[in-house]
Amino acid sequence: MPATSSASATPPTPGVELTALLADRELGLRALTGAGERAPAVAVHAVHASEMADPSPYLLGGELLLTAGAQLEADADAYVARLVAAGAAALGFGVAPVYEEVPPELAAACARHGLPLLEVPPRTPFTAVARTVWRLMAEARTRELRRVTEAQQSLAAAAARPDPVPALLRRLAATLGGHATLLPAGGQDPGRDAGQGTGQDAGQSAGQGTGQAATRHAGRDLPPEAAGALAALLTRVGAPGGPATATDAAAGWQLTAYPLGGEGQVLGVAVPDRTPGDHAITAIAAVLLTLLTTHRPAGTEAGALTRLLLGGSPAEALGPGPWHVVHARGTGDPQALAAALGTVLVDARGEEVRLLAEREPGPLPGWRLGVSAPADPGALAGA
Repeated sequence: MPATSSASATPPTPGVELTALLADRELGLRALTGAGERAPAVAVHAVHASEMADPSPYLLGGELLLTAGAQLEADADAYVARLVAAGAAALGFGVAPVYEEVPPELAAACARHGLPLLEVPPRTPFTAVARTVWRLMAEARTRELRRVTEAQQSLAAAAARPDPVPALLRRLAATLGGHATLLPAGGQDPGRDAGQGTGQDAGQSAGQGTGQAATRHAGRDLPPEAAGALAALLTRVGAPGGPATATDAAAGWQLTAYPLGGEGQVLGVAVPDRTPGDHAITAIAAVLLTLLTTHRPAGTEAGALTRLLLGGSPAEALGPGPWHVVHARGTGDPQALAAALGTVLVDARGEEVRLLAEREPGPLPGWRLGVSAPADPGALAGA
């Protein structure tokens, strides 16, 4: 997998809005941004205290920076500009022991650069602010885990209904508060025009009446720009040799496409605001949809094993290939990983997951992958 810097990585847990910190009476924080306005809905992902004249090299982005101004430069504007460039979420200024009030020039600089400024009263230690942020983040993480668990149960119940595919798509779209599209193998999704069906009907738009499998939609209607961008993602991921997943953003919507099985079917989702649990929820739906829609039976691995035990060769059991051996380590669901790689041939024992895939995988969030060169079935042993 290509290396990514920590600064560009998405924080793994939900952030804490400044308004939640301001609502904590024990902290006694006061928003000074603008003329005493309420702090904007900015998410804080970490807390960092520093008295350096320039702490920006030590910030990853998303921090609430706490300072008493011991090394505050005369040029407050340059100080704030560097914090904004480093991605700081907000500045908390302690009015003791160096200053008795927040310097007016600092407040003016924060207002000019759009950096939320909080006054920390003398009775509130910086550690108390940090502890409150960690507590609120833990509570948000617990809520998100509960949401994923409840979504898993509701998606499984939808998959057990008499018409499971549209029921599951409707439930997925409702859970995410957005839109879901299932593109069949070889399909071309033209997107939905305004007024074309209703989102809650899991309507069919492609291939109706032609004998082809139809594209299904569920959930909220997308504006034309977002619908077109999602259609492009679906086509890209569903193409031979396409990426394992693809993301985009258009018209205020966050878009993601996931391949299902190894036959070109693709699941696309669009949400107005992406949360950390959305990926896990969609991965669960992708596994269920793979089991429901793939033409390749879930018992393929059992059939391959049976043919080998009865004296068959690897080529007879698996097909000619070429095949890729994938060694994976991560904290995600191995079955979701298998679905993302378009295979049912997975061995999840211990910390390492081994898979056989017919296409070379790309990077996948949450997983470290080691991939062999393409090999014929007879050369797979020991790979």
